[in-house]
Amino acid sequence: ESATAFGCLMSDMWLGEFECVSPEVFHSVLGKRYPTFSKRTQQDAQEFLICVLNELHEALKKVRAPLKRRCVTDANASREGVSETSIITQLFEGQLSHDVTCLECKTTTDRPESFTVLSLPIPSKSACSLQDCLKCFFQQDTLTWNNQIHCSWCGTKQDAAVKATITKAPQIIIFHLKRFEWQGKHKRKLLTDICYPLSNLDLSPYSSPLLCKDTEYSLCAVANHSGFLDGGHYTAFCKHAVTKNWYSFDDAEITEIPNSSVQTDTAYLLFY
Repeated sequence: ESATAFGCLMSDMWLGEFECVSPEVFHSVLGKRYPTFSKRTQQDAQEFLICVLNELHEALKKVRAPLKRRCVTDANASREGVSETSIITQLFEGQLSHDVTCLECKTTTDRPESFTVLSLPIPSKSACSLQDCLKCFFQQDTLTWNNQIHCSWCGTKQDAAVKATITKAPQIIIFHLKRFEWQGKHKRKLLTDICYPLSNLDLSPYSSPLLCKDTEYSLCAVANHSGFLDGGHYTAFCKHAVTKNWYSFDDAEITEIPNSSVQTDTAYLLFY
């Protein structure tokens, strides 16, 4: 039902018969599966996006048997020798490799993880760039105290160094800018002005050497959030796939905007 409603929404948007299209039916269908989003209160766009992608994947997925000689390195990634694929995974799914090094015996293990959205920390409260956020996300981290790993070689818990690398670049990569953070018992919004490129985003510094030729991206959409935790407003900027012109979507108001207006300090989700 959700996939059918989404398909009808896409058809209405691209047929060009209406000046604007309301996703009311799709929102209603999705609200039955996820009651949180049926309420008339502000909800998180990133959480909504993940629910939409998961719902469409489940509706459209196909079971695919792997090659007989394929080596499965992640037990969680394959169930009884089969995997599931859909147009959603083909477009949005990437893979990270976490290299975990025991600081006692120096043994390194590889832990792959699939992703559809990368949630990036914001390293500054005033201004920074998307590259600064990426460097912060991909920098080596040390696991100590309660975060120690169990080293199979040492046979006990040990401190470890962890570093992530992109081993499979998705066709469309989505970045979630973590503007909401906890400060003690309270949650607040970071109003950091984040500079992000409209084209030539280079992810090769964070990628496996085999992927370097496929890691340049151009921005195709932005979800903006203005306001604060208790109330706010979402808008979107989208690049037309054919004309390459940018448009602003603010409820029923749709206007063409210059490239210079795409850079905004309210950006929350970036689609490349």
